[in-house]
Amino acid sequence: MELIPPVILYILVDFSVYLIVTLSLNLEVGYAGLPQFGRVLAVLTGALVAGAIPGRLLALMYGLPYGPEYAFYEYNYKVVDTLNTILEKNPLLSITIFIFTLVLAMVLGAVIGYLTSKPAIRLREAYLGITLLAMGDVLMLITYYYTPIIGGTTGVSVVDPFRWTGGARFYVATFTLLGIALLTFLLIERLTKSPYGRVLRAMRDSELVITVYGRDIVKLRTYTLMVGAAIASLGGALYTFYTGSCIASTYTRVTWTFWPWAFMMLGGTGNNLGVMFGVLVFVIVKTLIVMYRGLLAPYVPFDPVWLEYTFVGMAIVLIAIFRPQGLIPEKPIFTIPRKKIEELIKA
Repeated sequence: MELIPPVILYILVDFSVYLIVTLSLNLEVGYAGLPQFGRVLAVLTGALVAGAIPGRLLALMYGLPYGPEYAFYEYNYKVVDTLNTILEKNPLLSITIFIFTLVLAMVLGAVIGYLTSKPAIRLREAYLGITLLAMGDVLMLITYYYTPIIGGTTGVSVVDPFRWTGGARFYVATFTLLGIALLTFLLIERLTKSPYGRVLRAMRDSELVITVYGRDIVKLRTYTLMVGAAIASLGGALYTFYTGSCIASTYTRVTWTFWPWAFMMLGGTGNNLGVMFGVLVFVIVKTLIVMYRGLLAPYVPFDPVWLEYTFVGMAIVLIAIFRPQGLIPEKPIFTIPRKKIEELIKA
């Protein structure tokens, strides 16, 4: 008997991963005002870490093929199957490799954020957005056609740090992802309400004012890109661990850049609670479309496989026209209690 219907687990997983990725995007776009159209770059970095490093590390520990041949299909599935058998009997090793991979993904994500900021950080608006978008596509194409990293066009199987939970694997994995997503939400909520968050809002509203007050715009942008990329890489690593495989073609600009943009625009840019709401609504609707699009085939003039993409595109256009501030608009943050401000005004 199933404790939770599979569709609910599917929604929770998508919600968790996309919440992490969209929160990172909101930090850069909603708070810092950066035109981040290369979110897929950081997400793919996290996926590459989870797909390429823990399996090789464990293979090295147990004397199995870990070099370039590890990524080739004829070796990969045998090595990963052997490693999963070992992890199934060793919960401590499983948890250790899981945490190590997530930390490493965030570190390398921050490095990628730093490296991409160097050639792009002084660009403005559309130029910065196009540069970041191109960087994401370049990394995806390299890893898709260069086999020794993650198997090229065939991809690789990924070691399963949840195998030791047995029949409860998908429940444990789902609620682990959900817990990490909620912790990420609390962390970013605290960060954006700190002095750093207020500086980002000020930079977004007027770079001239921030410069006059002695703030370094380049450093602020670089730091924000690093933090955002680290968080997005966490989402990519978690998604790879959950699915148990990694292939570069999964990480496209549509799925991992434009969809998070749609989620953020629906909920409200500059509002983390709005982002959470936007992600939840979109994920539920998208899941229902995927489940029932076959029933809609007689009523739409095109292949229903494109319904979810059509829905996202229409949603972005309609939100931009009728509700550009999102369903939950950004609220001002007061540095002193609101009651104190009202008392001062009355006085």
